[in-house]
Amino acid sequence: MASSSSSYVQQEWNMNKPAKKEPIFTKVSKLKPGTKGHTLIAKVLSSQTIDHPNARSRNLLRTPALADCLIGDETGTIIFTAHDEQVELMKPGTTVIIRNAKIDMSKGSMRLTDDLWGEIEITDPATFAVKEDNNLSLIEHENVSAVAE
Repeated sequence: MASSSSSYVQQEWNMNKPAKKEPIFTKVSKLKPGTKGHTLIAKVLSSQTIDHPNARSRNLLRTPALADCLIGDETGTIIFTAHDEQVELMKPGTTVIIRNAKIDMSKGSMRLTDDLWGEIEITDPATFAVKEDNNLSLIEHENVSAVAE
């Protein structure tokens, strides 16, 4: 009897579960400092493994792996910082879907990275040509704080 009761509860929960929202894809040129929750399709142009003395792996049992990857779409390029297993996915020439990405600032320039719930998926090769002359990571941003009067 307990199993029929629990299956009824499970069915009831499934019926009331909200439907998944369709992702809204962001173009690279629309990325702004301090924003998050981005989903985008991009080609990987280059990937360079980096040593970072203060890096912490997301997996406590392994040495952290980091790579700076230049990615882009038809509107521009940006540096994406890949962590651990992501480094293996970010091979030049690969097209990826990056979900739940955020913009971090490093020395005044934008870097794309994923947040805690982010994920990367390899997808079919994109048909667009990457606009390589609009690298958002080369634009220096100034941190301005507002002063209350």
